[in-house]
Amino acid sequence: MSSTFPPIEDLLPHRATMLLLDRVLDFGAQSAVAEYVPRRAAWYSDADGTMPAWIGIELMAQTVAVHAGLVKRSESLPPTPGALLGSRRYTSTQSAFVADQPLRIEATVIYSDPGGFSAYQCSIAAAGQQLASATLKVFAPDSFQSILPASHRS
Repeated sequence: MSSTFPPIEDLLPHRATMLLLDRVLDFGAQSAVAEYVPRRAAWYSDADGTMPAWIGIELMAQTVAVHAGLVKRSESLPPTPGALLGSRRYTSTQSAFVADQPLRIEATVIYSDPGGFSAYQCSIAAAGQQLASATLKVFAPDSFQSILPASHRS
């Protein structure tokens, strides 16, 4: 595990208001931990300044992308695009995340195959309390072009 990580903008293609992680806290071969602090005046904020808990799926997906990117980087390979296929049993103990309270998002590989399919067990916590969890299924082939029919390749 390393304690020095590249800026989050170097790890994710998301920009501006769709970049929902602030930094990487931890990384290992099978997991990544990131942090995000919900903002009161963000596009997603409810009237009371909170972040709806359903956005937790995107926080988890971006943490999965950070893990996949750091794995590629550790192998001296460029990152590859991925797709969120779905989630299983996203649960949250509350309807919204409190503004200005740091969220700890963790993603741990529970399945991975050479074709690019993976599943991650994910969780979101704040102040030591788990707030949300889900299993995310993702697909990140070496090349999306290689799986398209020949008539659709550029």
